[in-house]
Amino acid sequence: MSLQQIDLSKTLSDEQVYNCLMENYAGLGKDWISHQWNWINSVYWAFNDHYKYMIVISLVEKTMQFYNQMNIQYSYDEYYSKSYLQIEKFSITELCEKLKLPKETVRRKVLELEKDGVISRSKKKIIIDRKAFGFIKPQNQIKFTSKYIHLVSQELNKNKIYSKKLDPKQIENVIKKNFTLCWDWFYRMQIPLIIGYNYIFDDLTTFHIWGTLTMNQAFNFKKNFDSENIHTLQPSYMTFNEITLGKIGSSTGISAMSISDMTNIPRATVIRKCKYLIKHDLIKTNEKKQYVLTKLNHEKIVPYQKESFKQKAKFIRKVLNLLVFS
Repeated sequence: MSLQQIDLSKTLSDEQVYNCLMENYAGLGKDWISHQWNWINSVYWAFNDHYKYMIVISLVEKTMQFYNQMNIQYSYDEYYSKSYLQIEKFSITELCEKLKLPKETVRRKVLELEKDGVISRSKKKIIIDRKAFGFIKPQNQIKFTSKYIHLVSQELNKNKIYSKKLDPKQIENVIKKNFTLCWDWFYRMQIPLIIGYNYIFDDLTTFHIWGTLTMNQAFNFKKNFDSENIHTLQPSYMTFNEITLGKIGSSTGISAMSISDMTNIPRATVIRKCKYLIKHDLIKTNEKKQYVLTKLNHEKIVPYQKESFKQKAKFIRKVLNLLVFS
């Protein structure tokens, strides 16, 4: 496609996408929380260890970034047709800086991944073996992500900000066709976002449990939003949080057993992490002895989310602009 054929007036800015996300959060929030919860579940289920997965995808992202810098691009099928993935050289220190984890933790997890046969060294090469592809291939995640991007595009269509009409399958096909490019964008959004939560909650298991409670209350928000006739409220990000944490939170909790069943995190671990969250006033128990969020989430979590959503807007903007010319 020549430069003369590109109509830049049809492209989006980060600010346009960000404003759309924040102003329409009552409609988009539940789906985003579901998107993120499904992703963090897949992170844990791969190795029953969040950090091992984060290390592996950090190495994959580094290699994808190199491909993009060299203008090399692989489709989803091309990328995973190989017998192994060669990854760029890395150092423990580099991974520690990227993931903001202690050196001893990263070194131990890397050794465990090598022992499990996920990462191996062949002379000067570092590779991810084909048998590990089932853990890291984002087959379902691409579908979840495409669905969410489609919902955002519909809101942009309604506001006449984005003219192209899309469907989830069309988005999925373009992401798969431009896989190493698009998934590098995805990891650049997702890895820092999740590591930010690791800093807030002290570990990713605690964040995973908190996220499960958040999803439960977000789905109950949707029920109350429909039944209590609160459509007159501005369906913005702040409105969503005020209703989720205020009107709904006290009556729509979830038990430790249910959290364990939903996440595969052992029940004893769930109870221990919930005690930590209660101590820091991020969750509480209701009259049914179920766990619910507290209003302190407004002060501690909401400012981080508002800032991190700028990276989400950047990722969505890049994909939607790519779709304009696909």
